[in-house]
Amino acid sequence: MGLQERDAGAVGVTTRIGQAVLLHHGGDREEARGRFLGLWQEIGADGDAFHRCALAHYLADTQDDPADELAWDLRALSAAEELMEAVRSLYPSLHLNVAADYAKLGCPEAARSHLRRARRAAQDLPGDGYGTRVREEIRRLEVGLEP
Repeated sequence: MGLQERDAGAVGVTTRIGQAVLLHHGGDREEARGRFLGLWQEIGADGDAFHRCALAHYLADTQDDPADELAWDLRALSAAEELMEAVRSLYPSLHLNVAADYAKLGCPEAARSHLRRARRAAQDLPGDGYGTRVREEIRRLEVGLEP
């Protein structure tokens, strides 16, 4: 599946979640729950974390049984934690890029500040190719900023 096809599918899911939310807010709880459940089956328990988080969050609000509501809220929380992990892994690279930008602009103190943040965030990266490359780039820029 190409990037455009995947993006179009993601927009479709997001749009359908929004439509079901409107149904629920409009008072058609059963129809909303049915649509949410259909989407859940479509994306699967291992599908896109953002979609799982949103669906489980809204599905919880359509439950009659408090235990079922809790189960869906826990699913939403679990998916949200996955999202945080995914975003957290970008912080070292993001701070590294900002540091490099400051270095190019002749602002070494600001660059060093972001390099310190990049280094701290990089501690959580695995020892795979991505983590190794980011750490190497941090070291290279640090050397380039030494007085």
